[in-house]
Amino acid sequence: MSRSKLILMVILSFAAAGLRAEVMVDDDLGNTVRLERPADRIVSLAPHLTEIVFAAGAGDKLIGVVSYSDYPPAALDVPIIGSYNSINYEALVALQPDLVLVWNSGNGEELAERIEALGLTVFVSEPKRLPDIARSINKIGTLSGTLAVAEKAAAEYSTRYQALEVDNSYKAPVNVFIEVWHEPMMTVNGTHIISDSIELCGGVNIFAEALPLVPRINVESVVRGNPDVIIATGMADERPEWLDEWLIWDDVSAVKSNSLHSINPDLIGRHSPRILQGVTQLCDYFDRARKNLGLNPIKPADGL
Repeated sequence: MSRSKLILMVILSFAAAGLRAEVMVDDDLGNTVRLERPADRIVSLAPHLTEIVFAAGAGDKLIGVVSYSDYPPAALDVPIIGSYNSINYEALVALQPDLVLVWNSGNGEELAERIEALGLTVFVSEPKRLPDIARSINKIGTLSGTLAVAEKAAAEYSTRYQALEVDNSYKAPVNVFIEVWHEPMMTVNGTHIISDSIELCGGVNIFAEALPLVPRINVESVVRGNPDVIIATGMADERPEWLDEWLIWDDVSAVKSNSLHSINPDLIGRHSPRILQGVTQLCDYFDRARKNLGLNPIKPADGL
């Protein structure tokens, strides 16, 4: 064998080995997740994580998901092993995954510890701001060995995010109430990613200072907050019937300005790339409210 052929074989051998080399990232809680080689068998325990796996180019590696993992359509073909708050542990172990993706605030903090106690590797997701989603795509792409696809998807997401950020700069603020559920009435505080979406569009979450992450509230507290816009998320694309119950409060700014709207919760509440579709709708609703209220853009300070 010639020396050149031997060198080529060595190079190819190292290249092939590199494709299966150890991968390591920090999850959203700061825990180091280490795999001896990129994951081939992935289980997702939240719908938004299922979407991110597909966005990162690793959809064909998914072997288990939870209920409501319905996007993209290919996700419907993956076996369901429970819901976000009720996992079939026997089914999980039987799948022999080399990576389990967990949603901290949705699945609960104890779940990751229990899964790790079963000898499985866990990545904990907890994106709190819109830019975190691009980072999640890249991290899952790294762990699954599909980083090239993931980086492209993350870059496209970041470009769309930045365009929305520029388009909504210097717009007059509007006070916003987002009703994520009706009975009991629930909203989100300022640390939720939905609140970050409100801020991106130039809105002010009237319950930003509330506790906990998803607080229960009452009608009186909403009326006192006098929102300029009321957004309901309800179920799917249908406008929730209970949204029109606000019409009796004709002194509320949102009612006077005809600013009662709904958004599909999958497009505003899931921590996935599709959230920017919901944000775009949100910004449009705020613009309509500004027009109806006669609010003018804020003039930027000199030098900006």
